[in-house]
Amino acid sequence: MYSLIGLIIAQRLIEVIIAKHNERWLKGIGGVEAGKDHYPWMVALHIGFFISLLVEVSINEPVFTTISVIAFFVVAVAQVIRFWALTSLGRYWNTKIIVLPEAPVVEKGPYRYLRHPNYTVVMLEIAFIPLLFQAYWTAIVFTLLNAWMLSVRIRVEEEALHDETDDYTERFERKKRFWFV
Repeated sequence: MYSLIGLIIAQRLIEVIIAKHNERWLKGIGGVEAGKDHYPWMVALHIGFFISLLVEVSINEPVFTTISVIAFFVVAVAQVIRFWALTSLGRYWNTKIIVLPEAPVVEKGPYRYLRHPNYTVVMLEIAFIPLLFQAYWTAIVFTLLNAWMLSVRIRVEEEALHDETDDYTERFERKKRFWFV
């Protein structure tokens, strides 16, 4: 159980390294950052999620259940979509909101269907990773906190994409924000 959590944390740390590299490149060619005020809160939320998960898993000894199997399947599918979303954005992917003015909006991969597939993945992960280990409090509390954070972040990102690109609004108006909305 700790090895699986460790693997997920390692994946996130690798993504942070990639994001930093992409951030330097994007800002070097004129990328504009939005949402600086909420970014530290988002980082704190994700760190808090893993701390809460580790504490809850340490207090309550998890067992393998049907819910664990379902949660594992959802998390595995989410990882595939995460990889698809990140590789579709390529060097434009970042953990921060950095928009390259007047660059064409990426419409390949899962972005053909959704405006924010990676946020859909994060929602699924925060809800279902704790369910792998019956960490119900972490699942409930951080799903609610993440919903609040995404309500802020998506609004800021939508505004930045609308303001800095020529075609975001017209290309993405018809697309859903998430797979269920």
